[in-house]
Amino acid sequence: MSKKNLVLVIVGHQGYIRHIEDGADFTAENDLLFTSISRTYLPLINAFHRLDADGVPFKVSLVLSPVLCSLLDDPMVQQQYIEWLEARIALGERELARCKSDEAVYANALATLNQFKKDLNDFCEVYNQNLLSQFALFAHNGQLELLATAASYAFFPHYADMTEVLNAQVEAGLFSHRKYFGTAPEGFWLPYLGYAEGVEKVLRSYGVNYTILDTRSILFSAESPETGIFAPVRCHNSLVVFGRDKNCPADITAEEDGFMYNPVYRNPNRDIGFELGADELGDFLTTGKARVSSGYRYWARDDKTYDESRAAAQVTEDAKKFVADRKKTLEQAEQYLNGKDACLVCALPAATLGQDWMEGVSFLEQVLRSADGFSFAGCADLLDEQFSLPKINPYPAAAIGIGNGESLLDSSNNWMLLHLRKMCERMVDLAGRFPDDSGLTVRLLNLGAKELMIAQSGEWPLMLHEGRFPEYVTARFKESIASFIAVFDSLGSNTVSTEWLTKMEHAHPLFPWINYRIFSKKK
Repeated sequence: MSKKNLVLVIVGHQGYIRHIEDGADFTAENDLLFTSISRTYLPLINAFHRLDADGVPFKVSLVLSPVLCSLLDDPMVQQQYIEWLEARIALGERELARCKSDEAVYANALATLNQFKKDLNDFCEVYNQNLLSQFALFAHNGQLELLATAASYAFFPHYADMTEVLNAQVEAGLFSHRKYFGTAPEGFWLPYLGYAEGVEKVLRSYGVNYTILDTRSILFSAESPETGIFAPVRCHNSLVVFGRDKNCPADITAEEDGFMYNPVYRNPNRDIGFELGADELGDFLTTGKARVSSGYRYWARDDKTYDESRAAAQVTEDAKKFVADRKKTLEQAEQYLNGKDACLVCALPAATLGQDWMEGVSFLEQVLRSADGFSFAGCADLLDEQFSLPKINPYPAAAIGIGNGESLLDSSNNWMLLHLRKMCERMVDLAGRFPDDSGLTVRLLNLGAKELMIAQSGEWPLMLHEGRFPEYVTARFKESIASFIAVFDSLGSNTVSTEWLTKMEHAHPLFPWINYRIFSKKK
């Protein structure tokens, strides 16, 4: 009898936003990471523990980008997160007094306060500030399949003609994965599912067994496999590729009719941090600093007071519908495949679970509890026939914009790529000119490689495209450009300010193990 498998992939990544200096206000920017910890990563870990304790067999694939891992592992960032929680706990205590005359709002304030207290206890006492070890634990138990991804989540098609640059992103990404999780991954997640010809050669040369591509990359290929996206295929070098279900996350995030827009769910856009007056927020709103989300959100999307029981009932219904739709799709695929095994890969951005949709993690947990007529699997579980799969030449495509990464290269951000490609050319040249140096030269070259990788993050052009913190993103990107130019000029003039070099190394402790030689031409 044929098997039907559903692969759930959660994709977490983060731009390198790390600010610990005094006297500068980066509260709003730092809030991006801290919100994701409280709304997504801690709830995911707790959900996995509940499933495990209840004996529910589950399998989830998870992508945690190297930059995100670095931030989660950073003691200074961890301390900032604790202070972030303490500020919200203090605000919550004041909120109980303010809301005591409204029973429904008071209940919401109390529930939010208790959740922040639980987050603080879980983070400090239960998980010892080490969330990565929890994900590694579930991976070791076979309940999570961890995929590697590019070092700084760079969009590969922008560098398709620069093999050395792709090599560097892949090599550093795989090294980071081994550092944080202690294993060599079988799968590699292409940022934004951006595929261009030749990417498969780079991945396979580093021992990667599979990747996931956008639906168009499979269906628009010249060979157009008969199995469509419901069975893996392979490139001519035997790198296995899976096609992503085009309906996910669309059925969750589609405006108006997506699950997350149901009127009973909590409204993420109404927060007392923006709605209350300065006197009511007290110390939470520091004079002269930007307003930020507090996490205290008392309203549903229909602007009625949020009712947790109604939302929980809706989560159950939506999870059942999601499972039923996937079961139906897999059953139809099984018929077309003439009894062969069928699989379906659903990829969900981590930000959708808990941040954009505050009930998202509860939805995922209910889905994992509701397998009916199929099994949850990881892509690595489906590679038994790797070398006998049909061969294709994938079609260049991406899962952003309208299919070709348009959001990452438009009138708002195209100036970035001009600088990046010149920096890439210079970095490859420097790696060739200084193959065996030591001392300050190596430190300079490593700094240049790191600043280039930071600048290559796909989050910067995407944030500009979406209008999120445009002034910050522009300044942050130009800072990396200026640092790289300083490195280049120092090497050219054979002079360097050791004070400046040390300052930059400490300012951005990302990838302390980086070796600039990853940009060298391979012989």
